[in-house]
Amino acid sequence: MATKSPTSSTQKQDGAAAAKKSGLRKPVFVKVDSLKPGTNGHTLVVKVVSVNTVLNKKPRNPTFRGPQTQNTKIAECLIGDETGTILFTARNEQVELMKAGNTVILRNAKIDMFKASMRLAVDKWGLIEIAEPAEFVVNEDNNLSLIEYELVSVVES
Repeated sequence: MATKSPTSSTQKQDGAAAAKKSGLRKPVFVKVDSLKPGTNGHTLVVKVVSVNTVLNKKPRNPTFRGPQTQNTKIAECLIGDETGTILFTARNEQVELMKAGNTVILRNAKIDMFKASMRLAVDKWGLIEIAEPAEFVVNEDNNLSLIEYELVSVVES
């Protein structure tokens, strides 16, 4: 007959040390106005201001088994916090989470450039979570997606 022994404090310490070694780090929450082109790994708490469905495409061959059996959905969502707003590109299942008025936490978000403007996106390495309604009022006057960027190559002589 096997009996379970209570967990000792040394076993708990070993578990904490293992978690520390695994490379997990605490998320650093950033504000929308601090986002820059070409950056990634952002964690933000934002409100969804509006949602505009850009693409809702049916599969080409519904009898074929595989990833083509899903609808492809893409929506552009205006999201923001008290410092500004930015366009977020939601894909497939993400579209269902991004409803106007929702407060969401975006983890490991990245900045994509589309037509010389910034767009925020969460790929397969990131996560979107519905959060408790936030207290802040979204600053819609500072839309970072309206700023056009130009790639300049510097020639050293």
